[in-house]
Amino acid sequence: MISNQILQSTIDGLKGITRIDICVMDTEGKVLATTIDNAEQYENAVLAFVSSPADSQAIQGYQFFKVFDEHQLEYVILARGDSEDVFMVGKIASFQIQNLLVAYKERYDKDNFIKNLLLDNLLLVDIYNRAKKLHIDTEARRVVYIIETKNEKDANALETVRSLFAGKAKDFITAVDEKNIILVKEVKQSETYEDLNKTAKVILDMLNTEAMTKVHVAYGTIINEIKDVSRSYKEAKMALDVGKIFYSGRNVVAYNNLGIGRLIYQLPMPLCKMFIKEIFDGKSPDDFDEETLTTINKFFENSLNVSETSRQLYIHRNTLVYRLDKLQKSTNLDLRVFEDAITFKIALMVVKYMKYMEQLDY
Repeated sequence: MISNQILQSTIDGLKGITRIDICVMDTEGKVLATTIDNAEQYENAVLAFVSSPADSQAIQGYQFFKVFDEHQLEYVILARGDSEDVFMVGKIASFQIQNLLVAYKERYDKDNFIKNLLLDNLLLVDIYNRAKKLHIDTEARRVVYIIETKNEKDANALETVRSLFAGKAKDFITAVDEKNIILVKEVKQSETYEDLNKTAKVILDMLNTEAMTKVHVAYGTIINEIKDVSRSYKEAKMALDVGKIFYSGRNVVAYNNLGIGRLIYQLPMPLCKMFIKEIFDGKSPDDFDEETLTTINKFFENSLNVSETSRQLYIHRNTLVYRLDKLQKSTNLDLRVFEDAITFKIALMVVKYMKYMEQLDY
């Protein structure tokens, strides 16, 4: 459960303090971490020690110790020398690694709990019972962030996020699929949604610079009870999807700032198809040429201002009016009329949504 790197770092630190060589082996006599040269030659001695009833033993000029995890033998530790000082150092090493086992196991248990909590896999009574056992505050203010990476299983991105929140024991970082990193963050009473947005931007900047990866960050609403963590997670997931469909220029998307995209995202597909058929009479905005689409988008960007749109498109005002008249003839919608413009804008967003959902089906 403990990585070999952590074991090596631990015994290197102990040797630096005590000047006594230490080796950690598994129950099959394989070396996991060592400061001793040719530790492999003690494999048979370790196997014999594993089979013996003793918890510690002096063999061939070494002190041998067993490390258990809830009565299950996990590691054998060798300390070079047979003096009382070496025996004490070996016991300290055993104690240290025993504590690491407990800490890693608790971290693993917490990670499992948070994953099941996010995915709504726990009964209400189990949520509170397990949270109590794991010493997790059930009434803290929290919010869920989803960090979507470009690459699957992006270990650099995961480690960067962990390092960013390493000093905050009440925050949890996990993953429930290949591309998304989940951050369940505790929120102070004084923090607002503006602060949450700043945190999202810090995550974005860190991953761009440290992990050299492009990401999208989405977050849900603040919840006050642990049972609602899954709700904030679902909101963040929706925000991520809505952001991809309607706000592709944004790298940070908040659930409480989705606008009309939130409504369209929840429309059933048959209703969307019926609406598009009604507006475009069986046609699709994809049928418009690039010039028409550019004109429409620029006209909306400039709040239906004919003069400003024609200036930015480097065309005469009359040319723009001609294009709008031509569009009106083919769709019966005059974009200069506010009601028609709203209908057309919503129709374009609905088409975007339909395309996204069709891609998911393939």
